[in-house]
Amino acid sequence: MSSRSLNRIVLIGNLTRDPELKYTPTGTAICTFSVATNRNWTSSDGQVKEEVQYHRIVAWQKLAELCGKLLNKGRKVFVEGRMTYRTYTGKDGVQRTIAEIVLDDFIVFGDGKKVIISSEQEETIKTEVTKIEPPKEKSKEESVNPDDIPF
Repeated sequence: MSSRSLNRIVLIGNLTRDPELKYTPTGTAICTFSVATNRNWTSSDGQVKEEVQYHRIVAWQKLAELCGKLLNKGRKVFVEGRMTYRTYTGKDGVQRTIAEIVLDDFIVFGDGKKVIISSEQEETIKTEVTKIEPPKEKSKEESVNPDDIPF
């Protein structure tokens, strides 16, 4: 019997460096970058403490190319993906394990605009949302023509 499971990571933080876009020998795009998240709390003695966590993010294919174009150091970003662990042997011969988040979706914040990027079934969707204007008030003199009502 199969049990349900979920591997989903959601972060909002700031990029710690510019994304690094590379291509595999077969031509597949891969982009890596880091996101820092902050946590503040007050200790029992009343001091305000802050903790910073750094997260390694990896994007593949078209999503990787979009990360390389849209992201830069310091930008606030929402990232969503799945946690993976990878083992490799370093140049010094020591075996290491690294944790990374494989990116599925991201949203870039800043400059009064929000760019939403999503990758589903190898399709990339880009929507740009600007500041929303409040609806204009209609003048009280405006009348409704019954012929304009569709029902």
